[in-house]
Amino acid sequence: RPAVEAGEKLGFLPGDLSEKVDPYLRPLFDALQEMMGEDNYLRHIESGKIEIAPLAYMRGRTLSNSFIILDEAQNTTKEQMKMFLTRMGENSRIVVTGDVTQIDLPHNVESGMKNALEVLKDVDGIKIVQLSAKDVVRHELVTRIINAYEKYDKDKEAKAKKEQKDED
Repeated sequence: RPAVEAGEKLGFLPGDLSEKVDPYLRPLFDALQEMMGEDNYLRHIESGKIEIAPLAYMRGRTLSNSFIILDEAQNTTKEQMKMFLTRMGENSRIVVTGDVTQIDLPHNVESGMKNALEVLKDVDGIKIVQLSAKDVVRHELVTRIINAYEKYDKDKEAKAKKEQKDED
């Protein structure tokens, strides 16, 4: 998971690595604990079967015999995404998750996830699955909120196209 607010430079934050990345990785910790139960989760963390690490610490690693998840990938840069995807070692799988409607990068920085979706769309061995509002597993109101935003964005885009066409 990229630590966007810290610009991937976590050294200035107080504490050890765990304390530095906790605010960014808390949603992942919470989800794993909910799925596995707290005791089972902690046992896997302590044994090293599960490792949670910020993207900033992936350079130079090869992750073999692993199931690797990059969460919140919409907030990676193109360079970070390429670096992450090339960490995959033998007998490993990578899952990249993110929502391109929730990019927190500066406006002049292209999302690595958006770029990867375009660059890798025809690469053998890569499968792209896009989810929609019907896949939401949060409160039912969240689906309606997502639908409202999607409608707003479509209407705004259609209006802009119409205005552009009228000017021509």
